[in-house]
Formats: sequence, C-alpha cells, structure tokens
Amino acid sequence: MADSTALQSPSDDIDARTAHAVARGIMRLFARNDIWCLAEMPLRNGRRADLMGIDPRGHIVIVEIKVARGDLLGDGKWPDYLDFCDRFYWGVPPGLDRAPLEGDRYRPDCCGIIVADGYDAEILRPAPLQPLAAARRKCETGRLARCALRRLTVAGDLQCASFGNSAGIEG
Repeated sequence: MADSTALQSPSDDIDARTAHAVARGIMRLFARNDIWCLAEMPLRNGRRADLMGIDPRGHIVIVEIKVARGDLLGDGKWPDYLDFCDRFYWGVPPGLDRAPLEGDRYRPDCCGIIVADGYDAEILRPAPLQPLAAARRKCETGRLARCALRRLTVAGDLQCASFGNSAGIEG
C-alpha cells in the first residue's frame, strides 16, 4: 500500500499549516476571553469539530476552520454542527474571500466569523446565542471534558492510550 503522504500535494501541506495557524490564533483569542477549547473534537453524529470549547457561562462554541475557497464552497456538512453548540463560528485566514459567508446558504443569522492568523484573531461578526437544550448541553460538556482529560492523560503516559472506551470521545 502506498504511503498516504506521497499522495498529498504541496497545497495540502500549506493548507494544513494555515489551518493550524488559524486554530492557534483563535485559541489565543478565546483564552483571553476565558473560552477553553479542544481541537478535532468528535461529535456523536460522526462529524468532527475543528474547535469546540466552553465559555465562562457554560455555553458550547464550535468553530469550523476554512482556509481555501474551494473547501468553503464545497462544505455541505457544516449545518450538522449546529445541533451541538450554542454558538457557531467560521474561522478563516485574513486573505480568504469571506463574501460567500454573507449568503443565505451560510446562514449569517446564526453564524459568526473570526479572522485569524498564527498570532491572534478578531471576531468580525459575533455568533448569536442559539441555546441548546439543557440536557444536550450537559451531555456535550461531559463528552468534551472526558475527551480533554483522556488526551491529557495519554499525553502524560502513552501506556494509558489502550485503556477505557475511547470510541465515544475520540471517534
């Protein structure tokens, strides 16, 4: 079987580095505002949130990062995230054309926009609060906490990676 890295184009590597930088800038912005998040959080519907966090009031925030116009225009799965958060943001680098995010297809009435680079971020359009049901929020908060704790534990001791049921939290 061929090595999957051999199939990647140079633009894939650039996009991955850009996405990482955008995530870092957003996490810095969020940390200053006491919002703590986790990257690549698996959701119960089989999707994976680029960033998922909790604000000081216990509201769940999801950020979907897009660094290429084609990826943004081709993304039809993003509404699947709305059932798992109180606020939803698009996270984009400064140079990406944000005009599509103003169209009805991207529901500007319920989606915020954050522009970020590897150093910082700025909220261009705040995401309105779309409150989850209390039971859903409790469930998702618990899942997020368990996933974060599992990652922290495994980072400290790789022998722990094989313990526990990670299927529900690490997809």
